[in-house]
Amino acid sequence: MFDYYRKEIDWAGRKLVLETGKIARQADGAVVVTYGDTVVLCTAVGAKDVKPGQDFFPLTVNYQEKAYAAGKIPGGFFKREGRPTEVETLNARLIDRPVRPLFPENFRNEVQVTATVLSHDMENDPAVVALIGASAALTLSGIPFFGPVAASRVGRIGGELVINPTLAEMKDSDLDLVVAGTSEGVLMVESEASELPEATMLDAVVKGHEAFQPVIDAIIALAEHAAKAPWNLEGPSKEEIALRKRVEKVGTKLMADAYKEKVKQARYEKVGKAKARILELLAEEELNLDAAKPMLKELEAQVVRGAILKTGIRIDGRDTKTVRPIVSEVGILPRAHGSALFTRGETQALVVATLGTAQDEQVVDALEGEYRSNFMLHYNFPPYSVGECGRMGSPGRREIGHGKLAWRAIHPILPGKDKFPYTVRVVSEITESNGSSSMATVCGASLALMDAGVPLSQPVAGIAMGLIKEDRGFAVLSDILGDEDHLGDMDFKVAGTETGVTALQMDIKITSITPEIMKIALEQAREGRIHILGEMAKALTEGREGVSVNAPKITTLTVPREKIRDVIGSGGKVIREIVEFSGAKIDINDDGIITIAASNDEQAQKAISRIEGITAEPEIGRIYTGKVVKTADFGAFVNFLGPRDGLVHISELSDGRVAKTTDVVKQGDEVKVKVIGFDDRGKVKLSMRVVDQQTGADISGSVGEKPARAPHGRDAS
Repeated sequence: MFDYYRKEIDWAGRKLVLETGKIARQADGAVVVTYGDTVVLCTAVGAKDVKPGQDFFPLTVNYQEKAYAAGKIPGGFFKREGRPTEVETLNARLIDRPVRPLFPENFRNEVQVTATVLSHDMENDPAVVALIGASAALTLSGIPFFGPVAASRVGRIGGELVINPTLAEMKDSDLDLVVAGTSEGVLMVESEASELPEATMLDAVVKGHEAFQPVIDAIIALAEHAAKAPWNLEGPSKEEIALRKRVEKVGTKLMADAYKEKVKQARYEKVGKAKARILELLAEEELNLDAAKPMLKELEAQVVRGAILKTGIRIDGRDTKTVRPIVSEVGILPRAHGSALFTRGETQALVVATLGTAQDEQVVDALEGEYRSNFMLHYNFPPYSVGECGRMGSPGRREIGHGKLAWRAIHPILPGKDKFPYTVRVVSEITESNGSSSMATVCGASLALMDAGVPLSQPVAGIAMGLIKEDRGFAVLSDILGDEDHLGDMDFKVAGTETGVTALQMDIKITSITPEIMKIALEQAREGRIHILGEMAKALTEGREGVSVNAPKITTLTVPREKIRDVIGSGGKVIREIVEFSGAKIDINDDGIITIAASNDEQAQKAISRIEGITAEPEIGRIYTGKVVKTADFGAFVNFLGPRDGLVHISELSDGRVAKTTDVVKQGDEVKVKVIGFDDRGKVKLSMRVVDQQTGADISGSVGEKPARAPHGRDAS
């Protein structure tokens, strides 16, 4: 019944198994990949016909994690998986980026790749497994695909690079890098690092590429048995070849003249007019305009790329290494906790930092379990930033991906929660865009956080690099424009401090690049990053002293764990009373760390005093302010330390003979008392007579038990 094939290899100390022919047989390609006990089903389906008028390649990659993969039932009212989570969106992009460049240039059939996590062993991250499975499914499908590709995760533990570390091992790693590519070279890199040198990052990429070569061999071996017949692809017709040559002849000079304009909006206008004029000339010759329109983009690429390689001068007049002019401003929003406006050429990010409490932490429900995040970074790209009309709605894949890249760049240099107990949210509003708005977000976020008083270990900057590669040579471009991104061969983003790299993301649009090109790009990026940090320093070089006056004031206390229930009280009664009394927000964890967030010092001190009163132990010789809660013939009970009461014996109420307790104090009176000892049962003994009730000063001159005195109030002398 099943035409079943299986390929198994040992990879990084675990078995990697590829299986096909049993599940999802109606898909063009379907592979079940197992690594450890993590299992992912990957399918690929291609439309047999191209939709009329389609002038782009409609590839869709979906990655979905099923709750049953971890033995869980989804939360919420409907108890089923809903819209993609941020992790699912990011992993879908992780698969899309190395796969997309490997389809034929003029291929226009719709292709859908779906990766479904069926089992998660809580050790092996399913993202890399899904990427391998997607590549295998495409390779088997017969769809035109110049693969296979594979990927590996690289960590760095104890200074040593580790291939495919487990999730537990990653907690001790100062590097999290995923590299994907073909047998020839690297196509994609995604990483977060703890200020590592460029040489270490390059070494990790190279080792990761070497590590997944056996996986590519395994996919090829599987394909030799199970691959479907490849689709027939017709090459360009004679008419198409002739038309392309005519477009080049008619339009090259018009397009080159338009691209001499250095200002973006004016250049776009001139390019648009040049395209219209080219089509007019072709119409006079009665040529096929529908077929000619897609060729105009190819002509743009030829003109821009050829000029850079020939002259070394770019669209806006810069050489290959120069960074556009930068203006950094901070504190521009009066009520925000921290704000910055970072402008680099025609790219601008308005970035705002907000400080909150532990109650503002993001709760993430992942397959690995629920966890909390006290740092969020959100990126918004409104259509007006590029001078267009467009839909405004929830963030798309691009916004989520760019925001996560900036998050990775900033995260390694944030102070630990023990040193800075705030929840931090950063929002980047891209108000202008012409290349690398994600790196502008990194720079603006660093400035906004410092403006808010967050003690970053060092400022962070980011830069986007580009590549023009032809048979006659290549050029690496620093701080690329939007046009250079669209028409170039590489988008290589590097963020970091003066010390080293904190995030690296690379997408290659050609089959691969060599380590030599990556080395040049990393060094050129380092030079650009240092320059940008210098420009940012004109606004701020470190976090301001203290947090913004508009931010909550957070104080932390640590109490013995056995005192936690005293602070919380039955059903939370005590802690609610403290919140109501002080006006502060209070959070307490299982380790006895109490976080107090208040809008002013008075609120904070009220809460601190109450908590210390509950948790502190009475000290002999110390004077406290308390309240009389009960009177008796033999003395008064005073509540002086949170819920703790002590007895002021009638002989300790006042100098001189006291006939009745109520002659001196009544229930509800506020009094000042001194701890003078403990009885045999540990009960506290207090004295009022040795304390000045007006000033609270100690008038006994002694600590501990009361000095001797004559009976019935007579002086000892």
